[in-house]
Amino acid sequence: MFNGGMATTSTEIELPDVEPAAFLALLNRAAGGSLRSRRASASLRLQVKAGLRSSTCLHTSRFLYSDEVQIGPETVMTTLYTAKKYAVPALEAHCVEFLKKNLRADNAFMLLTQARLFDEPQLASLCLENIDKNTSDAINAEGFTDIDLDTLVAVLERDTLGIREVRLFNAVVRWSEAECQRQQLQVIPENKRKVLGKALSLIRFPLMTIEEFAAGPAQSGILTDREVVSLFLHFTVNPKPRVEFIDRPRCCLRGKECSINRFQQVESRWGYSGTSDRIRFSVNKRIFVVGFGLYGSIHGPTDYQVNIQIIHTDSNTVLGQNDTGFSCDGSSSTFRVMFKEPVEILPNVSYTACATLKGPDSHYGTKGLRKVIHESPTTGAKTCFTFCYAAGNNNGTSVEDGQIPEIIFYT
Repeated sequence: MFNGGMATTSTEIELPDVEPAAFLALLNRAAGGSLRSRRASASLRLQVKAGLRSSTCLHTSRFLYSDEVQIGPETVMTTLYTAKKYAVPALEAHCVEFLKKNLRADNAFMLLTQARLFDEPQLASLCLENIDKNTSDAINAEGFTDIDLDTLVAVLERDTLGIREVRLFNAVVRWSEAECQRQQLQVIPENKRKVLGKALSLIRFPLMTIEEFAAGPAQSGILTDREVVSLFLHFTVNPKPRVEFIDRPRCCLRGKECSINRFQQVESRWGYSGTSDRIRFSVNKRIFVVGFGLYGSIHGPTDYQVNIQIIHTDSNTVLGQNDTGFSCDGSSSTFRVMFKEPVEILPNVSYTACATLKGPDSHYGTKGLRKVIHESPTTGAKTCFTFCYAAGNNNGTSVEDGQIPEIIFYT
């Protein structure tokens, strides 16, 4: 632009794609580097025209010896663009650092889109980590429906999102409605499916409860009749038929798996006739329950069919469930039965743990504890479980004896 055989002879140079404030920041920063060794004439003016803005004349002589950078939320992205265009890595690094410090759940999707656009993998990684930890807040933020399809796909592919799948589906439907409007398409189910493209196949419908699926996706019109029937069969039939959608759980959990056992002794012969074993519990801190440990057969190696649930006691809402099975070896050990996805347990709220087993008589626990405390071996943090009798049909399980001896969780 200024040197060599093709250097301009004009005293004014137009930069139509650069914001005035961004170029001001560039000059301030660049003056500390290569421009400092090439003092420009005081008469040289750079006239910056940005879109429809009025022309702004910036005198380079004013900035050549300045090393100040003034970046705010309104100018950081245009300044980053300018720094990349004119190869000023120090200013680029300053912009990225500013974005990192100001990364929040309500702007994570917007910044992720920009990080992908400007090829900033470190910033993109931080945005994705923030979305993993604060998925609900992030998808409810205003900027979520403005992201591009490739960014949406990149997020839906992740195994680490911390949100129930039905809520993720609802957010994706909101995005599809906004995308229809951007493409000037009528907002109808057929067009929602069209604009979603590959993203629809990344919704993990098998992770929903049958009630969640029936109330939402099954009636949305976005899925084909064949897909709806296939998923209903997956929810209701054993062995489960193969479906076209991913059934791998999303696990937002980090750290080490923990478990507590509420019984001090194991005895023989606990029978099953279709009634659920149930026990109420509460915890003193927020945790995520990922499964139960259950007792198995007293008659040697056996396979059980089982449905496990966690129910919010006051509202009787099923928060997590799984129709599955487990194999036991005839010992008095517990055998792991896991939920499709982690179930969030809030402090000092009453929940009911349920297990409906189909199989022969099993071992059972006795000398039950009303309070069980788990202490982290690394941090010393204590998680206190309090167990209570679940009134009604509970197959005899109580605080003192019965099934559901073990709760497997993350803090």
